[in-house]
Amino acid sequence: MAFTIDSMLTLNNGLEMPRFGLGVFRTEVGIETENAVRWALEAGYRAVDTAALYGNEAEVGKIVRSGLVPRENVFVTSKVWVNNLSYEGTKAAFEDSMERLGMDYVDLYLIHWPVNDWQGSWRALEEIYRTGRAKAIGVSNFLQHHLEALLDMAEVPPAVNQIEYHPYLQQPDLRTFCRDHNIALTAWAPIMKGRVLDVPVLNEIGEKYGKTAVHVTLRWMLQTDVITIPKSAHKERIYSNAEIFDFELSDDDIEAINALDCNDRIGPHPDHFGE
Repeated sequence: MAFTIDSMLTLNNGLEMPRFGLGVFRTEVGIETENAVRWALEAGYRAVDTAALYGNEAEVGKIVRSGLVPRENVFVTSKVWVNNLSYEGTKAAFEDSMERLGMDYVDLYLIHWPVNDWQGSWRALEEIYRTGRAKAIGVSNFLQHHLEALLDMAEVPPAVNQIEYHPYLQQPDLRTFCRDHNIALTAWAPIMKGRVLDVPVLNEIGEKYGKTAVHVTLRWMLQTDVITIPKSAHKERIYSNAEIFDFELSDDDIEAINALDCNDRIGPHPDHFGE
C-alpha cells in the first residue's frame, strides 16, 4: 500500500480527509501551538485537530491562515465542548470557534462527548453543515449504542467518530460497526502518550524496518484505514512522527499488533464521562 503524508480517505459525503495529521490537545496556548502547527505544515502535514476545550483554536487559525500552505489544502477539525451540548448552545459555540479560528469554514466539526443534550447539538450541526460552514460533521467518543441512537434521529449521518484507539484499546466491535455504516474512525491517543515505546512487540517489529514503536503504531493505523492525529509540540518529534511512509508492515506484523488489544483505556469511558 503506497501512502504519502497527504494521502486521503474519502468520507461518506465525498469529502476527502487526510489520513494523517497533527493533534494539539494540551499543546500550550500561544507560541507552543503556533510553532507546532507551523512545523507540522512545513513537514507536510495537511490536517490539524483542535477543539474549543483546548483553548488554542486562535493559534491554529493564525498559522493555517498565514499562507504557509493554501487554506483549502489544510483540513481543520474542531469540536463543541460538553457545556455547550444543546441546540442553541452548539450554534453559539460554533460561532465562537469560527471567530477564534478566523475562518469562513471548518472542514470537520464534532460533538466532543456523548453527554448532556447531544441530540439537540446534532440538530445544530446538521444546520451548520447545510450552510457549508462545516464541510463535514461527526462525533467523538461515541460507542455503538450512542451511534445507533444518533443514526435513528439523524438526517445527516456522522462522517467521523474520533475515539481513543491504540494497540491496547482497539474496540473491534465498534470499529466494525463504524465500517459497516461508513463512518470513518480517527484515533486519539494513538501512541498511548508514549507508552508504545515500552511495548516489546512493537519494538521488535520496528527493529526489522529500522523504525521505532511509534512509527510501527502509526503505520499500523495507516494500513488499517484508521485516521491518526499524533500530538507533539517538539519539532523533531513532529518530523519523526511523519516518517511512516517509506515502509510497509506485513500481514503478520499487523496480526501481532491486533493481538495486543487488552481493552486498556487511557482516558475516560464514554459511558462514565464526568462521573
